[in-house]
Amino acid sequence: MVTVSKQLPEPELIAAPVLTILYQDEFLVAIDKPAGMLVHRSFLDRHETVFVMQTLRNQLGQHVFPVHRLDRPTSGVLLFALSADVARLLTEQLTEQHWRKFYLAVCRGFVKQAGILDYPLKEQLDKIADKLASQDKDKQEAVTALWPLAQIELPIAIGKYPVARYSLVALQPLTGRKHQLRRHLSHLRHPIVGDTTHGEGKHNRLFAEHLNSHRLLLIAKRLELKHPVTGVDLVIEAPLCEVEELFKEFSWPIEDSWYSNFFERAELSALTPL
Repeated sequence: MVTVSKQLPEPELIAAPVLTILYQDEFLVAIDKPAGMLVHRSFLDRHETVFVMQTLRNQLGQHVFPVHRLDRPTSGVLLFALSADVARLLTEQLTEQHWRKFYLAVCRGFVKQAGILDYPLKEQLDKIADKLASQDKDKQEAVTALWPLAQIELPIAIGKYPVARYSLVALQPLTGRKHQLRRHLSHLRHPIVGDTTHGEGKHNRLFAEHLNSHRLLLIAKRLELKHPVTGVDLVIEAPLCEVEELFKEFSWPIEDSWYSNFFERAELSALTPL
């Protein structure tokens, strides 16, 4: 009997991108995380082969230590420590809410009022990773500051409406709950465009079909913190990158200086409850 062996094809490997470094010194590094890229390996996405941590480690030639996370579909500023000791110091800063983080989001409808939303959220548990966790936990405090920046009305019928309206908003999370910004805007009935979990499919499809936008329109634009070793004030900002063309089409600001000036003037004391 002749046995014929059959060689299985090798799994297709996706080339890792070169990550854009926004800030780097001997203690920490900040990158512009691409939308759609996982921060680290997860058994929930076993088919994925490209991750921010491994890509950055290979790019720098040294270990990196995660301090915070961005959701897979979110892009923007992501900070890593270059040692365990610095990671501990940064984690303490984050836990004590010494960071200021600002995001940009494109959402459905015209957002007309700036304010602070104080709306507790129930902890989101994963069916697999959290299957042993308690399912009846109390809601957790969740607070978000919001400022409307720009609006656009598109001559495209959607649902029962003859036009489609969208807003550009700035967001500052004052707590750190899972999917907090996405869930808070959904609660306000202004879901973020491209959000397949908390958004609306018809608006996501409109952006995909008419504007060639296939991503969650949420960007971690700016991170402010004190350097954990030197004590110097750091301001790290991500560029608009792939959403710049969309903003141009909408005649929205595209200059980084415009957003920097806004964030520097943003004051929580001037906001009223939403």
